[in-house]
Amino acid sequence: MNKLARILKHRWLDISDTVRAVPDDMAERLARRVAASEGRHSGEVRLCVEASLPLSYLWRVDAATPLSTVVRERALTWFGRLRIWDTEHNNGVLIYLLLAEHAIEFVADRSLARRVPPAEWQAIAERLGAQLRQSHFEDGLTQALEEVSALLVAHFPADSGAVRVNELSDNVVRR
Repeated sequence: MNKLARILKHRWLDISDTVRAVPDDMAERLARRVAASEGRHSGEVRLCVEASLPLSYLWRVDAATPLSTVVRERALTWFGRLRIWDTEHNNGVLIYLLLAEHAIEFVADRSLARRVPPAEWQAIAERLGAQLRQSHFEDGLTQALEEVSALLVAHFPADSGAVRVNELSDNVVRR
């Protein structure tokens, strides 16, 4: 796809497309699922659904910098902006969806990233992608959340004697 066509596609999509993909009631159910998940482990999980990339990111897409690299950079930006890196156990996870490109990124903080191989994250992304292609956003995100939760429970189970502090919001970020 040429650069101009990609820019036009990204300028066409906006927050209304994100809200159509993840309406308010679904966002609330997903937030409750995130909260329930976090009761089973010491990690923090955030969901971010973005309609399109800012123009500053789109200009960087070329032969030397493929779209996948730019999407990963955007997910890393959200990871930092949402302060997922700043949790006590460094075991937060961002599930990032970019609607314009049908792109999925999982960004795991360093403690979890050392324990879970990239192929496992890719497999979860592929299963989520299959659900999204069938317009099963809630089912796909719920399944992905459960798979991420299982990884966190396996590597960072909740301490039964400790009071868990929710370090980050459970709400879905929609842009």
